[in-house]
Amino acid sequence: MGTAAGEGRAVPRYVQIAEDIVQQIRGGALKPGDMVPSESELVDRYNVSGGTIRKAMVEVRASGLVETRHGKGSIVKDRPPVRHRSSDRFRRSHRQGGKAAYLAESAQSGATAKVSVLYIGPMEAPEDAAERLGVAASTQVLARRRLYFRNGTPVETASSYLPWDVVKDIPELFAENPGGGGIYARLEDHGHEFAEFVETLQARPASKAEASELALSPGAPVVHLIREARTTEGLVVEVCDTLMAADQFVFEYRIPAAD
Repeated sequence: MGTAAGEGRAVPRYVQIAEDIVQQIRGGALKPGDMVPSESELVDRYNVSGGTIRKAMVEVRASGLVETRHGKGSIVKDRPPVRHRSSDRFRRSHRQGGKAAYLAESAQSGATAKVSVLYIGPMEAPEDAAERLGVAASTQVLARRRLYFRNGTPVETASSYLPWDVVKDIPELFAENPGGGGIYARLEDHGHEFAEFVETLQARPASKAEASELALSPGAPVVHLIREARTTEGLVVEVCDTLMAADQFVFEYRIPAAD
């Protein structure tokens, strides 16, 4: 008889277990917000080794139906991930409507978003940020570091670096809440009209410190995103260094095919 793995080959036991758990989630036996049974419970239920269960859970996590949080185990996701739409997320209409990009995207996905400000103030520009801003390394810039939550779970850290000569006369940028539309709206209020936003993304494992900050398992996948906000005058007025829990975001880009 043929099998899912091909004629004459048995489906590995860990794959069978993973498929069973996935079907429990899709069928509603495990509901959004439920904990997936612990490794020891699954060992007893399926009468296999812990190693087999760990391999099965790798497959379950790959399905995108669960999220694993450090110290908590695996939880069935209660909402789809936030979808980043490159062609839409920085529309001026969002800022004019009083919504910064993350809050607008979270609202569109039906999630409850919260932003916690960790630091606002002067600091020496990190080397990469300084290069992108076109200033010398260690030049004083304004730093704004935030931690973003989605449905109560930390999902993203973001550090913005802005040239001091651009922000020194914009007091709202030194406040925890810069007002409706976020820092981009305040920059535009002061004559810095945006032409484009350039983003560079890299997927990699989280460091120990990063995993702790985002409540992830050690080595969990993250997306490192660096964004440059460029004005119509050709100035980079912000570099945003962002780290995102990979399972919480989907990136969508529209790329023109014509000149």
